[in-house]
Amino acid sequence: LVIPGFNDAHVHFLEGGFQLSAVDLRDAKTPQEFVERIKNFAAKLPKGRWILGGKWDHENWTPNNLPTAAMIDAVTLDNPVFIDRLDGHMALANSLALNLAKVDKNTKDVEGGEIVRDAAGNPTGVLKDSAMGYVAKVIPDFSFEQKLEAATAATEYAASVGVTSVQDMSAGTDIGVYQELMRQGKLKTRIYGCSPLSDFARWEKTGVRYAFGDAMLRVGCLKGYSDGSLGSTTAWFFEPYRDAPNSTGLASDEIPKMPEMIVSADKAGLQIMIHAIGDRANATVLDNFAKAEQRNGSRDRRFRIEHAQHLRQDDIKRFGGQKVVASMQPFHIIDDGRWAWKRLDEKRLKGTYAFRSLLDSGAVLAFGSDSPVAPLNPLLGVYAAVTRRTLDDKNPNGWIPEQKISVEETVRAFTHGSAYAEFQDNMKGTIEAGKLADFVILSDDIFTIDPVKIRDAKVLTTVMGGKVVYQNK
Repeated sequence: LVIPGFNDAHVHFLEGGFQLSAVDLRDAKTPQEFVERIKNFAAKLPKGRWILGGKWDHENWTPNNLPTAAMIDAVTLDNPVFIDRLDGHMALANSLALNLAKVDKNTKDVEGGEIVRDAAGNPTGVLKDSAMGYVAKVIPDFSFEQKLEAATAATEYAASVGVTSVQDMSAGTDIGVYQELMRQGKLKTRIYGCSPLSDFARWEKTGVRYAFGDAMLRVGCLKGYSDGSLGSTTAWFFEPYRDAPNSTGLASDEIPKMPEMIVSADKAGLQIMIHAIGDRANATVLDNFAKAEQRNGSRDRRFRIEHAQHLRQDDIKRFGGQKVVASMQPFHIIDDGRWAWKRLDEKRLKGTYAFRSLLDSGAVLAFGSDSPVAPLNPLLGVYAAVTRRTLDDKNPNGWIPEQKISVEETVRAFTHGSAYAEFQDNMKGTIEAGKLADFVILSDDIFTIDPVKIRDAKVLTTVMGGKVVYQNK
């Protein structure tokens, strides 16, 4: 079967490249296995080298207690550790890293973040959202050469899973790495690179007014944050969490400045995309988008909400009405569906990954992976959107099955929808005369096989720009 090349609408591309050679904790089933993997990884490193990456998930454990510095200190005496949860919204530091960052009992929480503490008020080692900055700022930067290696690994891997385009949410100042890879003739992935919305003032001074670049490498999108994540209980809701009744999550520290930042960046002609997980975060971003349109007048701006994860019924309708692109990552459904009921009541779960309702509202869906938070392989995303069968096999008919969509609708969201979301639907996203020759050949006809078997389908060949960039051996 031949289909258009997959366009991943939401990745952290360089981070994904680094994760390919980092400690992998995603499927550690117990705290003991978690510690053992870190111990084995640390044993191979020189003294003083930071241990990063990780992508751990405490929801795999029973009980699902958060990890602590005390668990890993004895096996990481010579190496500072800062390993993030798979959603990237909280991370565990060992005592060595906390000391380097000068984080102790007297360190204050920051707006939009939290230092998790024990009963005596001492940091446990887990930092949430903007509090992660305490440790992040003392980690040495990667060299250009290290970044080039990671980018090479990322583009090679993307080609192997049929991804011909990505929209990199955290490209920022690393665009030069991709440019060098392109100069060397090693870039096998078209990239649309985004910078933080908070960088807009810097962009404004340069006079940048719209996205620029070519079919291989473009910049011109700004990404902001309105909240955290469900797994870290930092997604921002109207009502409290079931398992944290005193908390409605965390509004991002960008929220107070966000309305003006959106208006200014939109006025300059740049594309704006905002991360929103909780229902209050999504409603707030939709409000801000509506105000910007009111102030700046109507045009084809393709505002985007990244994740659009938990929505009130009235807000679902606003996506189509306001022409806001819902940039979503289907693999998260089959992961979150194992434990989301602990966090949210039935009523809120009904608006979770509401693909069917969003399409019916007239919204454009643009699908991606959120790699390395979830696997980059888009066929796993297709499987997830179509079956909604959770990873623990406890929902054989699908979790919130009324929100399932068809294979055709899902593939469209991963190709044409993603191209639309980056203003490139006139260039790619479908196979037709005059468009870029980006396509993949699959081992199976995913439109006719049992949907459960889609996850086992393989990419045989990936073609980008008319050139074979991957061939399954």
